[in-house]
Amino acid sequence: MPRPDLLERLAVQTAERAQAQLQRRVRTIDTSQGPYVESGGRRLLAFCTNDYLGLAQDPRLIAALKKAADESGVGSGSAHLICGHHREHAMLEEALAEWMGRERALLFSTGYMANLGVIQALLQRGELCVQDKLNHACLLDGAQLAGAALKRYPHADVDAAARQLQSDTSIHALLATDGVFSMDGDIAPLRELATLCARENASLMVDDAHGLGILGRDGAGSVTQAGLDQHDVPVLMATLGKALGCSGAFVAGSTALIDGLTQFARTYIYTTAMPPALAAAARCAVSLARTESWRREKLAALIKRFRDGATQLGLPLMPSPTAIQPLLLGDARQTLEASRALETQGLLAVAIRPPTVPQGQARLRITLSAAHEEVHVDQLLEALASLHLGTAPV
Repeated sequence: MPRPDLLERLAVQTAERAQAQLQRRVRTIDTSQGPYVESGGRRLLAFCTNDYLGLAQDPRLIAALKKAADESGVGSGSAHLICGHHREHAMLEEALAEWMGRERALLFSTGYMANLGVIQALLQRGELCVQDKLNHACLLDGAQLAGAALKRYPHADVDAAARQLQSDTSIHALLATDGVFSMDGDIAPLRELATLCARENASLMVDDAHGLGILGRDGAGSVTQAGLDQHDVPVLMATLGKALGCSGAFVAGSTALIDGLTQFARTYIYTTAMPPALAAAARCAVSLARTESWRREKLAALIKRFRDGATQLGLPLMPSPTAIQPLLLGDARQTLEASRALETQGLLAVAIRPPTVPQGQARLRITLSAAHEEVHVDQLLEALASLHLGTAPV
């Protein structure tokens, strides 16, 4: 019997996904200007970027990147541990550690690589990794890469997390959670999870990709907002490509953690360092995010305006206090049609469908930014009202 063909199977799976209206497609953006993007010759008001503070196009970031590129070129030339760790990387790590109130920080090329590397370095085969069921895919993949025993608790259910930690108290355990959940926009019960981990002698890891810059004192994130520190949350990861408007990620914690990751995190050791010019832009973004509090204040006002308007319209809002404001429509086909209808009115809001979210929980993932104005939010609400979405069953 002939060996089955891998690419043929992949083609069948792709066709099945297309038939179910679940196929993902790439959209090419030609230019960006403020909250607007141009794509396919059309100018669209975007409500789907993660540029929460409106920093991605800030001229000061662009100037910092250009200056560093003039001095150091484009690529870093090597991995951090060979000769790719430039002065700009070191200064960015120092700035991030100081902002997070931690001893050290370590840069990674992407958030996905950071989470894979950290969990693989911390856990060994068969050890326990407890995670929220709605965690980002890279946290789940990190546990699988480590060969850990992955146990997932119902979303934000601290009692269920406790039962899973107590299932085997003889082995090392890591509890990992998003700080702000990327598809729902709600915030993890971090204080309760920290108390649980202290009681069960487990380490707590928080992925704060969507909380950094938005929440907490000086925008230091969800961990700071919860009143927790390095002792309570020994492993903190966040990205540079969302509120900071750049690209890359970091892990912050104790000197012992960072020294250990430098030795054992394979996704740090065996990859080229991010361009030093990008690190320079990110360091500028850190300074602006910390000092320009008006960005967070404006964003909070826009979130309130959107939620008040959506509530008046009876739209199926999810309980999110953050820049991520999903409208839960349930049916994947209806959600895709709603996204297309908004686009005909000049608005870009992406349909999120399974398998990114559970079956029956398709949604419009609307994101707000300090780059938006009140008139933009009102334009979105008017367009949503015209779709007659109503309140969808959960």
